[in-house]
Amino acid sequence: MNEMFKPEDALINLTEIREAEEDVGRNPSDNPTMGDIINRRFSRRSFLGGSLAVTAIASTVSPLALMIVDEARAEGMSAFSFTEVEAGVDETHHVAEGYDADVLMRWGDKVFADSPEFDPMNQTPESQARQFGYNNDYVGFVPLDDTGDHGLLVVNHEYTNAELMFPNWATIGKDGDGKDKVMMGEFTRDIVDIEMAAHGGTVIEIRKENGKWTPVLDGKMNRRIHVGTEMELTGPAAGHDRLKTNADPSGTKVFGTLNNCAGGVTPWGTWVMAEENFHGYFMGDLPEGHPEAANYKRYGAPAGWYNWGAHHDRFDVSKEPNEPNRFGWVVEVDPMDPNSVPKKRTALGRVKHEGAESVVNKDGRVVLYCGDDERFDYVYKFVTAGTYNPDDRAANMDLLDDGTLYVARFNDDGTLDWLPLVHGEGPLTAGNGFSSQADVVIEARRAGDLLGATKMDRPEDVQPNAMTGKVYCMLTNNTRRKEGDENAANPRAKNAFGHIIEISETDGDFASTKSTWEILLKCGDPSVAEVGASFSSATTTNGWFGMPDNCAIDADGRLWVSTDGNSAKKTGRADGLWAVDTEGEARATSKLFFRVPVGAEMCGPLFDPKGETVFLAVQHPGDEGLATYEQPATRWPDFRDDMPVRPAVVAVTRQGGGKIGMA
Repeated sequence: MNEMFKPEDALINLTEIREAEEDVGRNPSDNPTMGDIINRRFSRRSFLGGSLAVTAIASTVSPLALMIVDEARAEGMSAFSFTEVEAGVDETHHVAEGYDADVLMRWGDKVFADSPEFDPMNQTPESQARQFGYNNDYVGFVPLDDTGDHGLLVVNHEYTNAELMFPNWATIGKDGDGKDKVMMGEFTRDIVDIEMAAHGGTVIEIRKENGKWTPVLDGKMNRRIHVGTEMELTGPAAGHDRLKTNADPSGTKVFGTLNNCAGGVTPWGTWVMAEENFHGYFMGDLPEGHPEAANYKRYGAPAGWYNWGAHHDRFDVSKEPNEPNRFGWVVEVDPMDPNSVPKKRTALGRVKHEGAESVVNKDGRVVLYCGDDERFDYVYKFVTAGTYNPDDRAANMDLLDDGTLYVARFNDDGTLDWLPLVHGEGPLTAGNGFSSQADVVIEARRAGDLLGATKMDRPEDVQPNAMTGKVYCMLTNNTRRKEGDENAANPRAKNAFGHIIEISETDGDFASTKSTWEILLKCGDPSVAEVGASFSSATTTNGWFGMPDNCAIDADGRLWVSTDGNSAKKTGRADGLWAVDTEGEARATSKLFFRVPVGAEMCGPLFDPKGETVFLAVQHPGDEGLATYEQPATRWPDFRDDMPVRPAVVAVTRQGGGKIGMA
């Protein structure tokens, strides 16, 4: 264990965890919290027994792969085989013995053959718009052939750390109490425009040769998407008065996407980018008595994290009061066509989306899951009205414009109701301020409030497993949940370390409106009894983690979890990627496979179709303590005095070839 951390520290300053950079929890409803539900639920656990099993298996999975994994589980063994990484914190990354972790793309790297070389001392908006963006988060892969060794990598760029990006800009100074703090420089128009160009996403062709992945810079489909990229609003809110602005009186066109956190790739090969903390990009005050005031308060807008509005009127709500309604959506991009116009699919609702992972249901409809990443907010799924056609890609391109959006209510008895957000049904009527389905999706949070959805502990990635009919929901933490405010699905007050919920969709029907649920893991240090962690006894000192964030299901149906918020101060370990058993006697056993450098968050993860590569996004490395461009906590991945710390995508492969985490 890292010598900077003692087990008793797990109970110190829990309320400080992520307080500085996270939301305050804005849900004013009286809906039961997940903690309330879990407490009531555990009193009847013995009654529930093993009633949550689901037997649906996807026909697309290799029978041999299933047999190998199932045999291991039947024998009470872990489905994973690798030498565990030692937990800790230092300046570089670490991967399991026998694996290579190669940096594939870094902030500032070329996306096109004619992109300018990265020059951190002379950055411009024009160069950044043709270079890999900042703070890579979601990573997706779209195959270009049947080998699985050639495809398009799609990557979200969530946000920017100006203090780590720009030389001679941020300094270390004193706050009003005389304590050291990072003092930001002036946000000039150039600085703001570089930040805007560093947001969005990247499409880049990659190829595996001699066991290693490399970018193809002359790839015809390579593309940068940023805050200046024109997009189309589609679905029920498109053209509504609440989305109209001076620049777009039609209410159907918007420039750019921002704060793209986790996302997904659809079965028809499009990339969906989930807009998360959009509220932070707006500043100013609404005109007195403006009708959007209550709506924006529910989303915490404007928060003023960025001062873009000082240079671009659309980010100042006093000048463009409808602009925040044009963000917070799921954006669909066709990576196969670099000239295509991305579409903001309003039918999926406007929340602070984390993830947008989809699965083809057994009736052919597509089901997409996401979390609303704020304390006391909700879990959602969207079921398309139409069905997926595997033989006609064009026929699938607008499936996300028509369907039903649901919000989750977790019940004490281990059941789950998916409640439809449909105008005219239940309380979603004109009498409650919903004049149309457009109002419902624009104010999806308030619609969930009225329907009685369960208030969760920061729901982030929600990942369906096509092999088992189960769905895994990452709940990162919630230190603002008070004693007595717990429920069955959120069982701990001052929940600093988060937990993972396993949803079993009835009979493997992902479109089911009645499901069951169970807690797979309560996270944190199991050696500290007060934390209440529930890892299996087979989990080692290195194997436990806190703050689950993103997750992935690999080609063999196994669960991998990445984290956000671990540090020397909070857990004595860096963030990383953990393999988590979900079946048999090994259930709730976790093993550390990869760990990030100091200050970084572990994003992604993504497995290639063959399960022989896992792509990982190392986000905001060096962002710990009093970190600036000149004084980062690490200079990963270049470790050069003339280069800043740089977020990067890493490709992990097995030495000699073979599947990740298999014997």
